[in-house]
Amino acid sequence: MSDEETSVTDDETPVIVEAADTIYEELRTLCHESSPGRSIPAPVAYRVLGNLKGVEYMLPQALNQLAAGLGKSLDTHDVYEDDGRDPVQSIATATDHLTRAAALAKQLGAELAQAQNAINRQGYR
Repeated sequence: MSDEETSVTDDETPVIVEAADTIYEELRTLCHESSPGRSIPAPVAYRVLGNLKGVEYMLPQALNQLAAGLGKSLDTHDVYEDDGRDPVQSIATATDHLTRAAALAKQLGAELAQAQNAINRQGYR
């Protein structure tokens, strides 16, 4: 398999899809574990925020690379739209949205870092 091809698992699921599935499931767990009524001391929240603030760098990178991969697919695959629309235009539109999402992810990461910084001196007994 060349670097341009999508890696797949033994069951032929693209690895990139499995990774997104895992992220989704882990976010569901995070939502469950932080549900209303639960106590989350600052040192615990600090550690959670430390991991989540990585979104500032990794999510924009992933989104920009996804956009680039979509564009490259026009050269490597026989891409079509089932309703006859122009796939080049669809990918251009998706790329615009992914680019904006990447910029928002950078902002999100910066806000998470500020939240983490605000509680960095707290402890609990």
